Amino acid sequence: MSTPQNIAKALTITALMAASVGTAVAKPNSQISLDHAAPAEVAHNFENWVGGKRLKGKKSKEKCYGVTLKGENDCKAGAGTSCQGTSTSDFQTDAWAYVPKGSCELIKTPHGHGSLSSH
Repeated sequence: MSTPQNIAKALTITALMAASVGTAVAKPNSQISLDHAAPAEVAHNFENWVGGKRLKGKKSKEKCYGVTLKGENDCKAGAGTSCQGTSTSDFQTDAWAYVPKGSCELIKTPHGHGSLSSH
């Protein structure tokens, strides 16, 4: 591969990496729902997220513990784990995912509500 091709490849990889920064990775799952008492704007953002819209920017999301399925957390999953995708059980209380801002404690799971802190 020539030097111009190497540079082009490096720039493409860098651009892809830069585009992914600040974007939530974990996906919503069919076992969570939002409490009916949620404000309209929070409900709207939650429904968009469930529908596949990615959360972008710090102001649009918050860390929420206990709302993901096994291996689908964004980061932190307790002692002995590293980060993204390392949770070992569904709705693990020390594993978090980014969710729409204001929705965490209103998210209902089979084990209770989401939490802004780990248990």
